[in-house]
Amino acid sequence: MADRKDNKGTQPSLAELLSHQNPLEMQSLLTTLALANTESQALFLDVLTGNGPLGTVTSGDPMGVGEAFRALGLAFSQKPSAIMNANMELMQGWMQLWQEMAVEGISGAHAKDRDRRFSDPEWQNNLGFRFMRKAYEVNAKWLMGLADHVQDEMPDNLHFRTKFFSQQLADSLSPTNFLGSNPQAMREFIQSGGASVLEGIRLARADVKKGGGKLYITQTDESQFQLGENVATAPGQVVFRNDLIELIHYTPPGEQTYARPLLIFPPWINKFYILDLREENSMIRWLLDRGLSVFVVSWRSADKVTKDYSWDDYVKNGIYAAVEATLQATGQKSLNTVGYCIGGTLLSSALGHMAAQGDDRIKSTTFFASQSDFALAGDLKVFTDESGRAYLGSIIDEHGGVMPGTMMYETFNWLRPNDLVWRYVIDQYMLGKEPRPFDLLYWNSDQTNIPGKVHKKYLKDCYAKNKLARGKFKVLGEKVDLKNVKIPVMVQASRDDHICPMESVYRTAKVFGGKTDFILAASGHIAGVVNHPDAQKYCHWTNQGALPETGAEWMEGAEEHKGSWWPTWWEWLRPKSGRKVNAKQPKDMGLGAAPGTYAKVRLEDIKLPLD
Repeated sequence: MADRKDNKGTQPSLAELLSHQNPLEMQSLLTTLALANTESQALFLDVLTGNGPLGTVTSGDPMGVGEAFRALGLAFSQKPSAIMNANMELMQGWMQLWQEMAVEGISGAHAKDRDRRFSDPEWQNNLGFRFMRKAYEVNAKWLMGLADHVQDEMPDNLHFRTKFFSQQLADSLSPTNFLGSNPQAMREFIQSGGASVLEGIRLARADVKKGGGKLYITQTDESQFQLGENVATAPGQVVFRNDLIELIHYTPPGEQTYARPLLIFPPWINKFYILDLREENSMIRWLLDRGLSVFVVSWRSADKVTKDYSWDDYVKNGIYAAVEATLQATGQKSLNTVGYCIGGTLLSSALGHMAAQGDDRIKSTTFFASQSDFALAGDLKVFTDESGRAYLGSIIDEHGGVMPGTMMYETFNWLRPNDLVWRYVIDQYMLGKEPRPFDLLYWNSDQTNIPGKVHKKYLKDCYAKNKLARGKFKVLGEKVDLKNVKIPVMVQASRDDHICPMESVYRTAKVFGGKTDFILAASGHIAGVVNHPDAQKYCHWTNQGALPETGAEWMEGAEEHKGSWWPTWWEWLRPKSGRKVNAKQPKDMGLGAAPGTYAKVRLEDIKLPLD
């Protein structure tokens, strides 16, 4: 496999490469380049129209992109001064651009761009590419700021939608996404005599075949991973199974454990083994080494059996069933729990129901990057207004009552298109690089289907109506009030989380009625949570005072700590875990060893649409 690390500092310039080409070579390159540019343009359109939110414009515009930009135009017509202000900002941006180009031309010094897309030295050293980069940055900033000039003149949902699609459009139009204006791709093209583009076309066609006629971008070499062999290898047994979950009891490494078990509810949008990718970064193994008795729920990917399941079914057959099975397996009367992402949302709704019923078996709960208050829920809210929900509802209907995992995969990728879409378009289709093995991206691609009823309730009642935070959410026929949840709660957020934004998660920390602690980790939705202390990466923040009104206020009084947040969490969890007792080994219930059978079901094993 070719080394993917490009030593950009020693790369020859494009001018140097071209100067060494003889006339025949130049003619051949230019002919191939013309054909390659045609393929590149077609590929660009395939990416836009086949995968992302912008692609819905060519399919009847169910996401209301046109409606959003029409509202923007109407707002500007009602407020002419906003047009003047927007155009003035654009003019000022261009004036600053010319000033910077002049100063840099005289001094010879160029300010380094922090945007990783423009890390190739040509973007700094080549006058034409430097101008192209600066012009793109000025225009992109103007485009993404348009809606803010008329925010007061637009409905909130349309303003939010316009901002989202402006960002998508600006990211898509980056010059790095086109072969002829990407110096790294052009250099590889010249050095390989055009072979890089031919290889890229081959990889693109393979991805179209993989997607059944639709471009499905491969992010990693999936053939290098096998569950239970080189990912998800922590030893344990499936000790309980119903039609919705498998409950895994992990093998304690020592003779004693803390008496109170820890039961983890991961999200069902992906699979649980993000917590057990490799031995060196496994949270499950780290918790076992602390002396905890660890249980993890593995959710079933929606199929003919579970396609009609509701949120109540997930509470009853997921939360309640796992709690009961964990206590039976350990002989204990109480436990601690963890909820990650949507798994935490489900858990908080169940805690509200348990509080109403006087059920006190759960003694503490930790939430990883999870929301129970959705007022500030971020970019995903663009899919949860009326038009967005109608669009997703039509997709669920088309697939026999389930939200397909492929759609969820694409949606989350397009929330970070520069990192999870365009990066791979460039690396694979322009540079001709084979995808390399990466366990995190393998997990990211291992998606699950979701029952339509569950997904619709989540989007409408949580995201759109925010019922859970307002005491209006129903669980098993009863409205739940999270202020009645009095147990100790730890809420973790990640500073750069694009799925569950920090301020949104912080609001969740304020919805419960008992003592709640908040901890903030660096990085994003995954790396912020799964950060093994041995890696000595990132940092985290704590604040021992009472929770102020906003996360920004909390941050003003927070103390920064180096490294992972896990040890700080353990200081909080350990005194809540009971005394040391003889370790309970997982029983062989005839259900198989970890990671179980549900986790091994791939999307291609479930044929959609369901009958």
